Amino acid sequence: MANTKSASKRARQTAVRSLRNRTIRTRLRKMNKSVMSGAGQKDENSVRALISAVDKAAKRGTIHRNAANRRKARLNKARLAAQTPAAS
Repeated sequence: MANTKSASKRARQTAVRSLRNRTIRTRLRKMNKSVMSGAGQKDENSVRALISAVDKAAKRGTIHRNAANRRKARLNKARLAAQTPAAS
């Protein structure tokens, strides 16, 4: 339990922000899973929506900027690998 008024306010703010960040991260995971599960054809609109959501999460500080760039790079790499047939 917080000892001061400001500490109790900070605890309330942290609880609200943690809940918001958790919902954003969960939404990103679900979007990523739905995009990646479309084996072969990846809907261009859903890919753009995912990239936009990742950028917004990074801009707002929910995820780190480098983590956002890494996620987008992996997404594009998987998308290109699905478009080009494997050379054997």
